[in-house]
Amino acid sequence: MPAETQAQQTAIDHLEHLNQALDSGLFVHVREMLHHMAPADIAHILESSPPKTRQILWQLVDHAHSGEILEELGEDMKDQLISLMSPTHLAKVTAGMDTDDLAYVLRSLPDSLYRQVLQSMSVQDRTRVEQALSYPDDTAGSLMNTDTVTIRPDVNIDVVLRYLRQRGELPKATDTLYVVDHQDCLLGGITLAQLLTCSSSTGIISIMNRQLESIPVTMTDSEVAKLFERHDWLSAPVVDDKGKLLGRITIDDVVDVIREDAEHSLMGMAGMDDAEDTFGPVLKSAGRRSLWLSLNLLTALLAASVSNLFEGTLEKFATVAILMTIVPSMGGVAGNQTLVLVIRGIALGHLGQRNTRWLIVKELLIGVLNGLLWAGLIFIAVWLWKHDVTLGLLIAGAMLVNLTAAGLAGAVIPILLKKLHIDPALAGGMVLTTVTDVVGLFAFLGLATLFLGH
Repeated sequence: MPAETQAQQTAIDHLEHLNQALDSGLFVHVREMLHHMAPADIAHILESSPPKTRQILWQLVDHAHSGEILEELGEDMKDQLISLMSPTHLAKVTAGMDTDDLAYVLRSLPDSLYRQVLQSMSVQDRTRVEQALSYPDDTAGSLMNTDTVTIRPDVNIDVVLRYLRQRGELPKATDTLYVVDHQDCLLGGITLAQLLTCSSSTGIISIMNRQLESIPVTMTDSEVAKLFERHDWLSAPVVDDKGKLLGRITIDDVVDVIREDAEHSLMGMAGMDDAEDTFGPVLKSAGRRSLWLSLNLLTALLAASVSNLFEGTLEKFATVAILMTIVPSMGGVAGNQTLVLVIRGIALGHLGQRNTRWLIVKELLIGVLNGLLWAGLIFIAVWLWKHDVTLGLLIAGAMLVNLTAAGLAGAVIPILLKKLHIDPALAGGMVLTTVTDVVGLFAFLGLATLFLGH
């Protein structure tokens, strides 16, 4: 059995075992099971449970691990559980958390609760919270940890090793020590491998990597993820506009960004928020989906109004009514293929001013070629089915027009939406469907009215 499938099956088994124990009232047994589970596994079980079961499980969780569990949860789920906690308790469970995790847990708190939590914190933790939340969400600043290990360039390896032994513990995912000057400006870095393999008398300044690439604190988290993927980093330093070292970003935080971006794209294509809770309240979930459904209804009415323009043709020729859904359907599929390809190109940073026009022309030509191919096939099918050459030519012509338009629209729509600062993954599918439905129906019904009507 593949490792991923085995892990999923283990999680399902744990969930079923816990549910059986809860149904039997064996709360002490459930508490014992939760006590021996990792925070990430507990978070998974909480997100896989209905609201009432979640509340019971949350009460049975070891409060010493509550903060670690909260940072593993989606926003909706996290906010639900925080609402069950007092400000003092929340301040206690978040004490000692990494800066980025602390910001994630507290960022969405209402102002009144946020102030109460701050008042319940120690001065040191309060300072960490204010620093973490001073950076905009979805930037490198909101991702970074401040637990960096820094050294001076004028010491040798022996001094650094003695310092590390005296320190006793390294922050997690530490692979590089950062070399800074007296103003904490980043000069370079030295890897742990270099520390272990070079002579103890070797000076840091002679072996440090002066070309160490840093991340601006204002860079978006998506761009950060691309850099980590491109360079296979385990960690990277974060600096301000003056080059001062502020913290570092580690691979575990980047994995979360990649997963969230993937969820956002997947949910966005259905017009849903990526923070949507699978087992969330009915009214809240229904309200979130209503906006998208209302927009979709408007676009459907627009397509229906096109059909209404040709009501006489539809009443006169029943065969036209039977065939008219084929053209918009084919256009929608072809357009979505292009749309997904272009959205992926935007997400990966493949598209720029120089190659955008080339891509649009390419997709337009693909649309034309597909249009010719499927126009010929639909002509043969209709001719054999209905023994009507004229009708076959009409639907073939409409197919050519719509597949060409679909290829062009699938490439242009996400690029335009991106320029308008609208998420293509969220709105692109709806706009494309409207275009292919309207163009497809207008082309087919218009040609049918023009030629069959006479």
